[in-house]
Amino acid sequence: MTIDRRKFLLAAPALLAACSGRRVLSYDGPQVTSIMAFKEQRKLYLLHENKVLKAYPFQLGFAPVGHKQFEGDGKTPEGTYIINRRNPNSAYHLSVGISYPNDNDRAFAQAYGKSPGGDIFIHGTPNEVAGKKDWTAGCIAVMNHEVEEIYSMVGDYTPVFVKA
Repeated sequence: MTIDRRKFLLAAPALLAACSGRRVLSYDGPQVTSIMAFKEQRKLYLLHENKVLKAYPFQLGFAPVGHKQFEGDGKTPEGTYIINRRNPNSAYHLSVGISYPNDNDRAFAQAYGKSPGGDIFIHGTPNEVAGKKDWTAGCIAVMNHEVEEIYSMVGDYTPVFVKA
C-alpha cells in the first residue's frame, strides 16, 4: 500500500484537530501554495499559484500601522514568513502559526536591547471581541468558521506574505 504524500500532508491537520475534539473541515481542493495578507485592506488570500482560492476579511493588532518590532507593540509583522505550527487547542478556536520573528526581526530588536516578541498566529475570534476592530496583540484574526477553513486548507511550510 502506498500513501500519496500530498494527501497525507493535507489530511494531517484535520487528524490532529479531530483528536482535540475541535471541529475541523476536510479539504480536497487545489493545494494552497501561498498566503497573502494586505494589512491596509484587511484582506487575506489563500492562493494556488496565482489563483485566489479563498479571501477573508481580518482584524489586526491594536496598533496596526507599521511592522512589528518589539514584544507588546501591538503591531502585526510585515514581511515573508511561513506557516510553522498549528494549535488545535487554541484559546482562539483554532490557529496556525506564522514564523515571526525571523533573523532580521531578532537582530533589529536585539540592537535596541528588546525582545521581538513572538506567538504570531492566524486565528479565530472570541465572541466577546467579534465586531471589534484591531483587537489582537499582533496576530491576524478571522471569524471562527473562517479559521476552520484556513486550518484545513493550509499546510505547514506554506509561505505567508504580509504587506502594509
